[in-house]
Amino acid sequence: MNSTLRLTEQLIAMPSVTPEDGGCTALIQSHLDPLGFQSEVIDCGPDTFRVKNLWAKRPGTSAKTLAFAGHVDVVPTGPLTKWTSDPFTPTHRDGKLFGRGACDMKASLAAMVVATQEFLKETPSPALGIAFLLTSDEEGPAVDGTIKMCDILKSRNQAPDFCIVGEPTSVKATGDMIKNGRRGSLSGKLKVIGIQGHIAYPQLADNPVHKAAPVIAELASTVWDEGNEFFPPTSWQISNVHAGTGASNVIPGEMVIDFNFRFSTESNADSLKKRLTDILHKHKLKFDIEWTLGGLPFLTTPGALVEMVQASILHVTGLQTELSTTGGTSDGRFIAQICPQVIELGPPNASIHKIDEHVAIVDLEPLKEIYKQVLVKLNQACLSESEVLR
Repeated sequence: MNSTLRLTEQLIAMPSVTPEDGGCTALIQSHLDPLGFQSEVIDCGPDTFRVKNLWAKRPGTSAKTLAFAGHVDVVPTGPLTKWTSDPFTPTHRDGKLFGRGACDMKASLAAMVVATQEFLKETPSPALGIAFLLTSDEEGPAVDGTIKMCDILKSRNQAPDFCIVGEPTSVKATGDMIKNGRRGSLSGKLKVIGIQGHIAYPQLADNPVHKAAPVIAELASTVWDEGNEFFPPTSWQISNVHAGTGASNVIPGEMVIDFNFRFSTESNADSLKKRLTDILHKHKLKFDIEWTLGGLPFLTTPGALVEMVQASILHVTGLQTELSTTGGTSDGRFIAQICPQVIELGPPNASIHKIDEHVAIVDLEPLKEIYKQVLVKLNQACLSESEVLR
């Protein structure tokens, strides 16, 4: 059994349903500390939702640092009776490793650790600094994890220069797709206010559903932006609608619409808020609205990190990787606020959050080797830069 597979199994066996870390943080720290990492575990959040965060750094001889980032927490298992095997007992079937978190993202964490061990064995005094930024609050509210650690690192002037987030980004084979950005997420809860009344006397009431209908149609057909070469156009979608008392003879007094913008770098939260409320005012709606900014969009344009990751994937797998900004949000949105170059790279993501989550065993070693090759290439770039400065 190779080291990456063994460590992945150990991590899966530790139940870490968010915000619990299940001992994963201590296990990873036990692998990093003997390598010369200076580790710090920072607990955040209330007593009822305690989050464990790890910042471990090994300085290099240059000023540049690559951070491996990710989360040890996993989503709930769902009905245990629907799992073919226990979700926290790592199990092999048909060339796959099954268990909650196998793909999202304990395999990536194991590959990052083993890649670092092998790199430092071959290069004991690298120019490149290496860091690990891990949290147990990514699958939950994500308010006491990476976002708080980024604030701390910024205040200490310890922000990394490069970051690889281990999110499962691949489609069919490890390395066929990486994320060099993510869309922003802006949610709203719109309350359209009317007047409740008897359905037989509509002249004495004001039906908010009727008032909202043309507004919904306009919002759904609005072109918010055209996107760009990296991002699809901004999307506005309704996730939930509620109105009425439950009685068939009562006109509702209000209607509540939950919606979300997934927005590109061609738009910003303030402009989207204004454009939407302008439409509401145009239709003379009486309304209240609550906004939640889930995350800003980020983009790492092709440069040193992207090019070295692409070259590493090609070297290990022979694949020409695809750059993508699709999918949901990740902690990359927080890291990108303090780190100029952030990409996400992990195994195929088809089974994440599902019953019988799994990772193909043949994907583990290539993933580890890709991470290792990025370390090699970035270290060489740091050495070359040092030579130029001399």
